Amino acid sequence: MFARATYALVAALTLVPPGIAAAGTTEHDGVVSADPVDTTPHVLDGIVNAIALVDGTVVVGGSFGEVREAGSARTLRRANLFAYELATGRILPGFAPRLDRPVQALAAGVRGTVYAGGRFTRTGGARTRGLALLRLSDGSPLPRFGAQVRGGTVTSLARHGRHLYAGGDFTHVGDVARTALARLDAVTGEVDPSFTIEPGAPRGGRTRVHAISLGHGRLAVGGDFTTLGGLPRAQLGLVGVAPPASTARGLAPSPAAVAPWRTDAYRGRCMADFPGYVRGLDLAPDGSYLAVVTTGGPGGRGRMCDTAARFETAPPSETRAVRPTWVNHTGGDSLYAVAATGAAVYVGGHQRWLNNPDGHDSAGPGAVARPGIGAIHPRTGRALAWNPTRDRGIGIKAFLAHPGGLLVGSDTTRLGHEYHARVGMFPLPITPDS
Repeated sequence: MFARATYALVAALTLVPPGIAAAGTTEHDGVVSADPVDTTPHVLDGIVNAIALVDGTVVVGGSFGEVREAGSARTLRRANLFAYELATGRILPGFAPRLDRPVQALAAGVRGTVYAGGRFTRTGGARTRGLALLRLSDGSPLPRFGAQVRGGTVTSLARHGRHLYAGGDFTHVGDVARTALARLDAVTGEVDPSFTIEPGAPRGGRTRVHAISLGHGRLAVGGDFTTLGGLPRAQLGLVGVAPPASTARGLAPSPAAVAPWRTDAYRGRCMADFPGYVRGLDLAPDGSYLAVVTTGGPGGRGRMCDTAARFETAPPSETRAVRPTWVNHTGGDSLYAVAATGAAVYVGGHQRWLNNPDGHDSAGPGAVARPGIGAIHPRTGRALAWNPTRDRGIGIKAFLAHPGGLLVGSDTTRLGHEYHARVGMFPLPITPDS
């Protein structure tokens, strides 16, 4: 129980920057509490895939149909998307859009709006193929935003100003060919013709972007590809992006180029079922490093299957491949989500252990139990003592760090030894001057 956290959350709301959308946009001075707040609502079925924070409103997307406020017996119908007040946990009654298929990605918009991406084709009576911009006041799509994604799913979103980046396994946005990665006008949804960088040459049957992270003029991209913009980039790459410049008619062309940064860490193979195994990534708040998590099956020392890793983003030279600063092995369990806050690198999946390079679906020498969620020291790469635990299930699919703490989305109902169905939040400890 963490009743004192409500005061800290209310205070923190004054510090939340408009449009905060990515885990790495917020720096923490310390590690969050292992005791979740009591106010988060419950998602009663399915799985949570994505979380966004729009000012003081939390938006939750996934594959589900029913939600309930904490302490309430009243079940509310919500079709794959709902929103609640961060400080109180009150579910927004007017935000109940009916999306016909799951939501895979979210990003904060401006002036009370949120972007949703996924497999859906309609929102209520409106055609919103794979991508929509919705009003939080009533859940309706903004008609001016006309992006229609074809040939696949949107799995990740990130916005900066009037640039909206979308990743997935799609082939077109509208009539414009874009393979797995696109930059759109965040207001109109039109494809930016000046951004033509595409991933390619997948190790599996289809090019996919599983995760993106945006900050400090760089876009980190991870997924099933071996080239990025035609350059060799095994499952992971950085793109230099300029801030958007507005003109009277919209956006001026903004240069973008694949950065010389590269790593060979993910060239190796894991289990045959996982030809591409990078699943989550997050740029640190200061942009100095990138945290990456993977699936893939037991790999052991020297392999990057089922691991978390840190990479410095400034390479020692343009001709040398960057090696990981550290690698932390689970010993055979997948990690899907990661959040780097400066004080910790939080990792989530269905793992049983961390610090386990010699484990093979077992606890090797030095392994520590961290069921379903854990935190790693950003400098040493060793698991921190923080160990709230959770029911493992499929795993955590969403983290969102914000000035008040860390939001978590998954498919299970026990978090920090308490009932928190599929959504929970670990607050930052209250300090004397909070």
